[in-house]
Amino acid sequence: MTLFGDIDVLLAEDNPADAELIIESLRNENLADRLHRVHDGEEALDFLLARGVYEGRALDRPPRLVLLDVKLPKVDGLKVLEELKRDPRTRPIPVVMLTSSNIEHDVARGYLLGANSYVQKPVEYMRFQETVRRLGLYWLATNEAAPAVVFMRARE
Repeated sequence: MTLFGDIDVLLAEDNPADAELIIESLRNENLADRLHRVHDGEEALDFLLARGVYEGRALDRPPRLVLLDVKLPKVDGLKVLEELKRDPRTRPIPVVMLTSSNIEHDVARGYLLGANSYVQKPVEYMRFQETVRRLGLYWLATNEAAPAVVFMRARE
């Protein structure tokens, strides 16, 4: 098993305060044990496509969920989403877009590119924590993950 073999959640978030709140909210529900955080869109793509510093990561063990901030440095979240959904190896991974604003064209573009959900980050701490808690419970405890065969076929 590689160092990054069993990741349930990939969090792509450049804001340290938002990232800590998301991690804490998932940890409170015992959903953050296998979470990996990246700080920009380029690092998110490197992780998911097993390139750069993540070159040895096994592609047959993708995260069960990607929490992807829309406004990321280097490569913005919508470009990351576009590349993920274009690649058959990463297309089945559910992606929840996170944003601090609810700009209609960003939301529409996110869904057109294949986002599974689009969530506005509440400004108020308790609301934000509750939103993340519900996201984690649905995507990690309720939702059925794509079977490994889906990812194996994508590599053929």
